[in-house]
Amino acid sequence: KVLIAGGYLVLDPAYSGIVVSASSRFYTVISDDSSLGAHRIQVRSPQFKDATWKYTVTFGSSSVDVDEDPSNTSKNKFVFLALKKTLTLAYEVNGSNDFYSQRAKLESLGLPRTLKSLESIEPFAYTGVRLADVHKTGMGSSASLITSLVSGLLIHTKTIPAASFSDVDTDGRRLAHNLAQYVHCLAQGKVGSGFDVSAAVFGSHLYTRFNPDVIKDLMNDDDDTQSALHPVFYPRLTRIMLADVDAGSDTPSLVGKVLKWRKEDGEGANALWTSLDRTNQALAQVLLHLSKLYADDRENYTDAVKYISSLSHLQWTANPQMPDGERPVIAAFHEAHTLSESIRAQMREMGSRAGVPIEPEGQTKLLDACVSQAGVVGGGVPGAGGYDAIWLLVLDPVDSSPDQPPTQRIEHVWSNYSGVSPLSATESVAKGSRIENLEDIKGLKTAVDRS
Repeated sequence: KVLIAGGYLVLDPAYSGIVVSASSRFYTVISDDSSLGAHRIQVRSPQFKDATWKYTVTFGSSSVDVDEDPSNTSKNKFVFLALKKTLTLAYEVNGSNDFYSQRAKLESLGLPRTLKSLESIEPFAYTGVRLADVHKTGMGSSASLITSLVSGLLIHTKTIPAASFSDVDTDGRRLAHNLAQYVHCLAQGKVGSGFDVSAAVFGSHLYTRFNPDVIKDLMNDDDDTQSALHPVFYPRLTRIMLADVDAGSDTPSLVGKVLKWRKEDGEGANALWTSLDRTNQALAQVLLHLSKLYADDRENYTDAVKYISSLSHLQWTANPQMPDGERPVIAAFHEAHTLSESIRAQMREMGSRAGVPIEPEGQTKLLDACVSQAGVVGGGVPGAGGYDAIWLLVLDPVDSSPDQPPTQRIEHVWSNYSGVSPLSATESVAKGSRIENLEDIKGLKTAVDRS
């Protein structure tokens, strides 16, 4: 997931945020294994060292208990709680490479930090480190793991039908969402914003937080952690670009300080949040409008994208000879740029007033260099901000010739910054969780068979 608008605001059900579901996925492969013995479960994550966990399931007259095997060399509370709340037999969990930093891998292979280089790394690559030591990229690995695991268990145990994931709005998908939210909150020890689990289950949408009170007790039939779904998709002929930045930020620390400032500043903080929310909502509407413009007139939309992909945003609306059919498309992209820059400015103001580095100076310098490039609509620091990632909305025309594609311009900019490495993820066109055939996912069977 990438929260491109609504950082901090999504903690309050009064506000919404734009969450983009990325193409990076976790896969849960489930199989029966009689060699483990009765009521025994083994979990493997073959991308990591010493990442096998065994459990024993005890069935009571009205309850189920899950106990960790004393031979386990480490604990995984996310897996343990998912098992404790759902049940199963034996399964494997694998995550796309984008969930973990590939900078060290690229360096060991002597490859430049480019999208092309990432393609040469095997899918579900072995990291060579323990799970506790892996450098994550902020894509929502724990939420995706739990969503994949819980959904797989519910399907395997026939608690919900496989058809639950054939449509975005089914009772089975909602049950998987509610249970994943609950387990994720238990594992984290707090009720978070929930947008990461929601994106994993439902795909890209305008997210409004559920009432956190519903998770204070074990959810029952009357408690629902699902808000109304309002799908939001990136415009056609654009792509999201994500960069893994070699610096860390403690998200809980940032969030705690921002919430403390909001409580102390009161009226001033609420005014800034309300203004920022209006800008976020406006950006969501522009993205939807661009999708409609494409549907209404693909030819002029396609021509407009190719034209402005070779120009910086300062030049987009400067041509008095602009064809009338392309004018609305270019104007909408220019508005999206203006709104994304306004969101950045207001997030920086929030950080300044709260005394936290939401968009640190180094990230500002990097983002300004990126946004000034031809064909870049906008960008920012995702979610709570900090030092570890940036996102960009980049035009992706069918044919850029004779000019250089915007993606290559951005890769060149990133190559001049030490510690900045691209992620291969784009926006996922699928609607969140889905069922796959093992053989259809490149590299997955190899990873599962890895000893």
